[in-house]
Amino acid sequence: MGSFLAEMYLWVKAFHVMAVIAWMAGLFYLPRLFVYHAEKAAPGRDMDALFQTMELKLYRVIMGPAAIAAWVFGLGLVMTPGIVDWSQVWPWAKAVSVLAMTWFHFWLGTRRKEFSAGHNRLTGRHYRMMNEVPTLLMAVIVLSVIVRF
Repeated sequence: MGSFLAEMYLWVKAFHVMAVIAWMAGLFYLPRLFVYHAEKAAPGRDMDALFQTMELKLYRVIMGPAAIAAWVFGLGLVMTPGIVDWSQVWPWAKAVSVLAMTWFHFWLGTRRKEFSAGHNRLTGRHYRMMNEVPTLLMAVIVLSVIVRF
């Protein structure tokens, strides 16, 4: 398995980067949709139904598959011999940040279900603040992988 991953390293890395880009696009956009949904669409109205459709499609059709692909290809990279030195700090920083990003993904899924049930309890301001979470995590991930601090 190790030699196969070593031979396929650049392909796995390329697919990992593409999957992460797609996942991040959703992680940036879904909280922004929630801002407008919370501020502009009353439950049960046409605009509410439109937001729910957009949020569902984004979460299930784009973000879900992209997150799975990012994890699969990322684990492929981790299992490639000679790529990750776990005695350094950077892979641990990245791992913790990826786990936090995954938690945030599921947190968004829970909020989407609350909107769908007509039970959103958060304000647009709250979603604006939460919209910064993936940016901060992305910065830690990119810096840890590129700079390898």
